[in-house]
Amino acid sequence: MNLQAPLAKARGLGSAKSGTHHFWNQRLTAIALVPLSLWIMVSIVKMTAMDYQTVSAWMASPLNAVLVLIFILAMYYHALLGVQVVIEDYIHTEWQKIACIILVKFLIILTGLTSAMAVLKVFLGL
Repeated sequence: MNLQAPLAKARGLGSAKSGTHHFWNQRLTAIALVPLSLWIMVSIVKMTAMDYQTVSAWMASPLNAVLVLIFILAMYYHALLGVQVVIEDYIHTEWQKIACIILVKFLIILTGLTSAMAVLKVFLGL
């Protein structure tokens, strides 16, 4: 029988304050993604009948390129935060949890940078 109080059991397990930063970042990216997602969906629907040169000219606009880059960064960061929470909640073996988080971070950073490079390539006309 364990006579320890719940507070004594929780001591030494780390600060409970670190999750709020993660929580707020996920909420802020979600708020930013609402108008950006609507804008990008409307833009893509408008461009369905356009040729490559017209779409490239659209992407070459500084405002459009910056908004697409912000959308990409916010989307991938939001996805990273969400997948990390799922991994932390459902994978209980510590080494598997750490390995999965590292793998997911690597893949999301790789795909995010690739997406951003594609936008910059079209924007710069390379």
